Amino acid sequence: MHFTFEATNELGDRVKLILSIEIMSKYSNIILTDENGVIIDALKRVDAEMSSQRLVLPGLEYALPPAQDKLNMLETKAADFLARIKALPKDTELSKAILSVLQGVSPVVCRELEYQAGRGRELSSKTMSDEDAFRLGFFYQKLKETLEETAGKPYMIADKNGKPMDFSFIEIHQFGTSAVVRSSESFSGLLEAFYSERDKLERMKVKEQDLLKLLSNLYERTSRKINNQRAELEKSIDRESLKVKGDLLSANLYAIEKGANSAALLNFYDESQSIMEIKLNPALTPQQNAQRYYKEYSKAKTAEIKLKEQISLAEAELLYIDSVFESLSLAQNERDLSEIKTELADEGYLRIIRKKREKQSKQSEPLSFTVTDGFTVLVGRNNTQNDRLTLKTAGKLDYWFHTKNIPGSHTVLLTNGKEPGEQAMQDAANLAAKYSRGKEAAQVAVDYTQVKNVSKPHGAKPGMVIYNNFKTIYGNPLI
Repeated sequence: MHFTFEATNELGDRVKLILSIEIMSKYSNIILTDENGVIIDALKRVDAEMSSQRLVLPGLEYALPPAQDKLNMLETKAADFLARIKALPKDTELSKAILSVLQGVSPVVCRELEYQAGRGRELSSKTMSDEDAFRLGFFYQKLKETLEETAGKPYMIADKNGKPMDFSFIEIHQFGTSAVVRSSESFSGLLEAFYSERDKLERMKVKEQDLLKLLSNLYERTSRKINNQRAELEKSIDRESLKVKGDLLSANLYAIEKGANSAALLNFYDESQSIMEIKLNPALTPQQNAQRYYKEYSKAKTAEIKLKEQISLAEAELLYIDSVFESLSLAQNERDLSEIKTELADEGYLRIIRKKREKQSKQSEPLSFTVTDGFTVLVGRNNTQNDRLTLKTAGKLDYWFHTKNIPGSHTVLLTNGKEPGEQAMQDAANLAAKYSRGKEAAQVAVDYTQVKNVSKPHGAKPGMVIYNNFKTIYGNPLI
């Protein structure tokens, strides 16, 4: 596209400047030239090291990109199009063959022509039957008429989760039930919606990656800490041998020479009355050596208590990090990610700017579903939501569901004073399984109890609760 502007140069003369926008995927560029076609500058300069075909540098004459040897659909009959396809030197997937011979068509349109020609079967340029070729010519002609009459309509193709996949000026059928094709009021509206959503998803992807990296590092560091503490605990558990050595030294002080490196003493704790070789510090007296072993024994005993406490805390932290991983997989928009970041900041894992935190005033809502007999089921999407849902939103007689021993969302079936039936309870269990780490399994064990039996221990991390008087049901996350 060439845009011509009137401008004033440094001498005050009126001149024309031309802005050429070349839209060619990764080779796209914006080039500014004067009225004589001499390049003033370009968004991306291209020198001889980058291309031997076409240089784009200030002072050189602007030249259009090399023309492709492709057919103009507006000027090409169906028979000529089919002849070009059949004349290709290699047998090629039909959609790629169409893309290689036609100007101005996107991959999704080429795939649609193949899909319609083959009635959903995969075709190739050399092996398609006469009937396939006839159908290809027929749908090519229809496409050509759509272009000639400018009768195209804007269509957006999105996956089942609403994520934009592609767009087109003709209705697309090739994805079957794996995608949703919906029309837009205008092409401008279509492109605005498509690229806005794609940019939003791209921003979310970047933020998700940052959070994922943070959580992975935290998980790895905490796991390593637990392994080291367990190794220390194993050593402390073997402390009884230290006490035995102290006792044997104390009982045989008279028989140990001062300055000795070791002592071979009868172990009266052993039924077989074996001899134990005990290392000594020659700089210490026999009594001091005995006291040294008692001191190490006492230290190991204290270490066991402390290590068990630290391991318990670290394991709880690991469960919490695992739950945040699960929250991240349920995040649907930037607000969800922002809530996870705020939660991590409140727990001291992350630092965020105070102004950004103050802007986040409106709290996001849990997922809501209507199940059998009209009951409502709410599903939390992060730990902050889980706490709010279980401890504030839910009533004491509502039913609380959570996957057994694996990270998952707090799921609450609101009863409104009614007793839910068996199917409604099963529906809630299915949702609890679906929004958990076990979402790919055929069956997932789900604990359930009334909310009055759920409590949060003092100082527990977000989303961490304890519960009693529960039963277990198996949920199917794939329903």
